[in-house]
Amino acid sequence: MRLTIATRGSKLALWQSNHIKSELEKLGHEVELKIFKTKGDKILDTPLALIGGKGLFTKELEDAMLRGDADLAVHSLKDVPTQLPEGLVLGAITKREVTNDALLSQKYATIEDLPPNAVVGTTSLRRRMQLLHYRPDLVIKNLRGNVDTRIRKLKDGEFDAIILAYAGLKRLGILDSVRYVSKIDENLMIPAMGQAALGIECRPDVLDIVKELNDERSQIETKIERDFVDRLQGGCQVPIGVKAQVLENGDIVAKAVVGLPDGSELLKDKIFGSVKNYTELGRELAESMIEQGAKELLAKAEKMAFKE
Repeated sequence: MRLTIATRGSKLALWQSNHIKSELEKLGHEVELKIFKTKGDKILDTPLALIGGKGLFTKELEDAMLRGDADLAVHSLKDVPTQLPEGLVLGAITKREVTNDALLSQKYATIEDLPPNAVVGTTSLRRRMQLLHYRPDLVIKNLRGNVDTRIRKLKDGEFDAIILAYAGLKRLGILDSVRYVSKIDENLMIPAMGQAALGIECRPDVLDIVKELNDERSQIETKIERDFVDRLQGGCQVPIGVKAQVLENGDIVAKAVVGLPDGSELLKDKIFGSVKNYTELGRELAESMIEQGAKELLAKAEKMAFKE
């Protein structure tokens, strides 16, 4: 069957789409890419939280599929809202890369090495919250643009360090493009839901083909994470971190964090389960945190984010 993948034109988006193209071709399908520009690609001077969140990177691709101009789209799963448009499904979750965030710097090897008042670039409220909680002396400045643009700004001296997802750097083969690239401990910085996994969104008529690329372990972990965020009704406009991990023995540990963008208040929690009851774990973790005041904290966080 001939398949068309709708993709953004950034290097990372093209890497992801070409990777899935190659996997589908191994299964005997003809595949082409069609490039679309999304709203998130066009507005580069404003934090995502202020212009509508992560659906900004998926809407135009979804519209193309619904029109019949494409059959599927490959997303960084962390950019995919928990509710999809009617007529589209999340057909597969690929095997996950390393889920850590990474600190990139030309001068400093780790977060601990950063001097007081060092300028760190990130537009993620989740990263900002956890970083400022750990190092309230740091100065956080917004950083938008594709990976190359962000690294160029770092090298030009606009920032002492920037934070990106380690997986994207590895996929693009640019881990050595900056002097220091260090993984940030996940106890210090819990990742975003679905971080380091690719989500393949498709029309139902190609679901049988797409689901052949599904990785069961990644699908279990990311379902827990997406259920958690869905229950909290939190998108890009609020700082939420959540990470579920399936252990070798089939046990699961899931941890989460919510709080204020300035790091002054933080709520963390953890839940244990197994693959037998994984469909309930995300919501259970969310309910536990709601009882501890997570909803009120996120409402406060949203107001704070929109003031900036």
